[in-house]
Amino acid sequence: MEPEEFDSDVLRQFVVAFKKGKLKPIVKSQPVPKNNKGPVKVVVGKTFDTIVMDPKNDVLIEFYAPWCGHCKKLEPVYTELGKKYKNEKNLVIAKMDATANDVTNDHYKVEGFPTIYFAPRDKKNNPIKFEGGDRDLEHLSKFIEEHATKLSRTKEEL
Repeated sequence: MEPEEFDSDVLRQFVVAFKKGKLKPIVKSQPVPKNNKGPVKVVVGKTFDTIVMDPKNDVLIEFYAPWCGHCKKLEPVYTELGKKYKNEKNLVIAKMDATANDVTNDHYKVEGFPTIYFAPRDKKNNPIKFEGGDRDLEHLSKFIEEHATKLSRTKEEL
Protein backbone atom coordinates (compact mmCIF):
# COMPACT_ATOMS: atom_id res chain seq x y z
CA MET A 1 0.00 0.00 0.00
CA GLU A 2 1.46 3.34 -1.06
CA PRO A 3 -1.22 5.97 -0.43
CA GLU A 4 -0.64 9.64 -1.12
CA GLU A 5 -2.96 10.50 1.76
CA PHE A 6 -3.78 8.07 4.51
CA ASP A 7 -7.10 7.99 6.34
CA SER A 8 -9.72 5.42 7.35
CA ASP A 9 -11.47 5.56 3.93
CA VAL A 10 -8.22 4.84 2.06
CA LEU A 11 -7.48 1.93 4.40
CA ARG A 12 -11.04 0.57 4.05
CA GLN A 13 -10.83 0.71 0.22
CA PHE A 14 -7.46 -1.06 0.33
CA VAL A 15 -8.77 -3.88 2.56
CA VAL A 16 -11.89 -4.35 0.39
CA ALA A 17 -9.78 -4.47 -2.79
CA PHE A 18 -7.41 -6.95 -1.10
CA LYS A 19 -10.27 -9.25 -0.06
CA LYS A 20 -11.65 -9.20 -3.62
CA GLY A 21 -8.21 -10.09 -5.02
CA LYS A 22 -8.00 -6.88 -7.02
CA LEU A 23 -4.62 -5.67 -5.77
CA LYS A 24 -1.42 -6.11 -7.72
CA PRO A 25 1.80 -6.47 -5.73
CA ILE A 26 4.29 -3.64 -5.89
CA VAL A 27 7.44 -4.98 -7.53
CA LYS A 28 10.71 -3.17 -6.92
CA SER A 29 12.20 -2.71 -10.38
CA GLN A 30 14.73 -0.65 -12.25
CA PRO A 31 13.42 0.80 -15.53
CA VAL A 32 13.01 -1.73 -18.34
CA PRO A 33 16.09 -1.39 -20.60
CA LYS A 34 15.31 0.28 -23.93
CA ASN A 35 18.05 -1.66 -25.73
CA ASN A 36 18.53 -5.22 -24.51
CA LYS A 37 20.29 -6.68 -27.54
CA GLY A 38 23.69 -7.44 -25.97
CA PRO A 39 25.05 -10.96 -25.43
CA VAL A 40 23.81 -10.84 -21.82
CA LYS A 41 20.17 -9.81 -21.38
CA VAL A 42 19.42 -7.43 -18.51
CA VAL A 43 16.51 -8.57 -16.36
CA VAL A 44 14.67 -6.20 -14.00
CA GLY A 45 11.80 -6.86 -11.60
CA LYS A 46 9.17 -6.03 -14.22
CA THR A 47 10.72 -8.34 -16.86
CA PHE A 48 11.62 -11.35 -14.69
CA ASP A 49 8.51 -13.31 -15.68
CA THR A 50 8.72 -12.51 -19.40
CA ILE A 51 12.44 -13.34 -19.72
CA VAL A 52 13.39 -15.90 -17.06
CA MET A 53 10.04 -17.70 -16.87
CA ASP A 54 9.54 -17.82 -20.67
CA PRO A 55 8.65 -21.47 -21.42
CA LYS A 56 10.25 -21.27 -24.89
CA ASN A 57 13.79 -20.71 -23.61
CA ASP A 58 16.37 -22.12 -21.27
CA VAL A 59 17.78 -19.26 -19.19
CA LEU A 60 21.03 -18.92 -17.27
CA ILE A 61 20.49 -16.05 -14.81
CA GLU A 62 23.10 -14.39 -12.63
CA PHE A 63 21.86 -12.44 -9.62
CA TYR A 64 24.52 -9.90 -8.69
CA ALA A 65 25.20 -6.84 -6.57
CA PRO A 66 27.03 -3.88 -8.18
CA TRP A 67 29.35 -3.54 -5.16
CA CYS A 68 30.29 -7.26 -5.03
CA GLY A 69 33.94 -7.99 -5.84
CA HIS A 70 33.22 -11.58 -6.99
CA CYS A 71 30.50 -10.24 -9.32
CA LYS A 72 32.86 -7.65 -10.83
CA LYS A 73 35.44 -10.39 -11.42
CA LEU A 74 32.78 -12.58 -13.07
CA GLU A 75 31.46 -9.86 -15.42
CA PRO A 76 33.98 -10.27 -18.31
CA VAL A 77 33.69 -14.07 -18.11
CA TYR A 78 29.89 -13.84 -18.13
CA THR A 79 29.94 -11.49 -21.14
CA GLU A 80 32.22 -13.96 -22.95
CA LEU A 81 29.75 -16.73 -22.09
CA GLY A 82 26.93 -14.65 -23.58
CA LYS A 83 28.96 -14.17 -26.78
CA LYS A 84 29.71 -17.89 -26.99
CA TYR A 85 25.99 -18.79 -26.92
CA LYS A 86 24.53 -15.73 -28.68
CA ASN A 87 23.44 -17.77 -31.73
CA GLU A 88 21.47 -20.29 -29.66
CA LYS A 89 17.79 -19.52 -30.35
CA ASN A 90 16.47 -21.27 -27.23
CA LEU A 91 19.07 -20.15 -24.69
CA VAL A 92 19.23 -16.79 -22.91
CA ILE A 93 22.18 -15.67 -20.81
CA ALA A 94 20.84 -13.05 -18.39
CA LYS A 95 21.77 -11.03 -15.32
CA MET A 96 19.84 -9.11 -12.69
CA ASP A 97 20.90 -6.59 -10.06
CA ALA A 98 19.26 -8.31 -7.08
CA THR A 99 19.79 -5.25 -4.87
CA ALA A 100 17.61 -3.00 -7.07
CA ASN A 101 14.98 -5.49 -8.30
CA ASP A 102 12.58 -7.96 -6.74
CA VAL A 103 12.88 -11.60 -7.76
CA THR A 104 9.22 -12.41 -8.38
CA ASN A 105 9.50 -16.21 -8.04
CA ASP A 106 10.16 -17.93 -4.71
CA HIS A 107 12.07 -20.79 -6.36
CA TYR A 108 15.00 -18.44 -7.05
CA LYS A 109 16.58 -17.84 -3.64
CA VAL A 110 19.36 -15.28 -3.56
CA GLU A 111 21.34 -15.42 -0.33
CA GLY A 112 24.76 -14.33 -1.59
CA PHE A 113 26.39 -12.79 -4.62
CA PRO A 114 26.76 -13.86 -7.32
CA THR A 115 24.02 -16.51 -7.37
CA ILE A 116 23.58 -18.32 -10.68
CA TYR A 117 20.63 -20.48 -11.70
CA PHE A 118 19.80 -22.43 -14.83
CA ALA A 119 16.07 -22.35 -15.58
CA PRO A 120 15.22 -25.15 -18.03
CA ARG A 121 12.40 -24.23 -20.39
CA ASP A 122 10.25 -27.13 -19.23
CA LYS A 123 10.96 -26.79 -15.47
CA LYS A 124 10.89 -23.07 -14.64
CA ASN A 125 9.82 -23.70 -11.04
CA ASN A 126 12.67 -26.14 -10.53
CA PRO A 127 15.82 -24.15 -11.38
CA ILE A 128 19.28 -25.67 -10.99
CA LYS A 129 21.73 -23.69 -8.87
CA PHE A 130 25.34 -23.43 -10.06
CA GLU A 131 27.40 -24.60 -7.10
CA GLY A 132 30.85 -25.90 -6.40
CA GLY A 133 32.49 -25.18 -9.77
CA ASP A 134 34.89 -22.44 -10.73
CA ARG A 135 33.07 -19.46 -12.21
CA ASP A 136 35.08 -19.54 -15.40
CA LEU A 137 34.11 -19.95 -19.05
CA GLU A 138 34.89 -23.67 -19.08
CA HIS A 139 32.83 -24.62 -16.01
CA LEU A 140 29.89 -22.34 -16.83
CA SER A 141 29.80 -23.70 -20.40
CA LYS A 142 29.88 -27.27 -19.10
CA PHE A 143 27.03 -26.42 -16.68
CA ILE A 144 24.93 -25.00 -19.54
CA GLU A 145 25.59 -27.94 -21.85
CA GLU A 146 24.80 -30.41 -19.09
CA HIS A 147 21.38 -28.87 -18.38
CA ALA A 148 20.28 -27.30 -21.66
CA THR A 149 17.16 -28.82 -23.17
CA LYS A 150 17.76 -27.76 -26.77
CA LEU A 151 21.22 -26.68 -27.95
CA SER A 152 22.11 -26.74 -31.63
CA ARG A 153 24.99 -29.05 -32.46
CA THR A 154 28.39 -27.40 -32.46
CA LYS A 155 30.98 -27.87 -35.19
CA GLU A 156 33.18 -29.86 -32.76
CA GLU A 157 30.45 -32.47 -32.31
CA LEU A 158 29.95 -33.01 -36.05
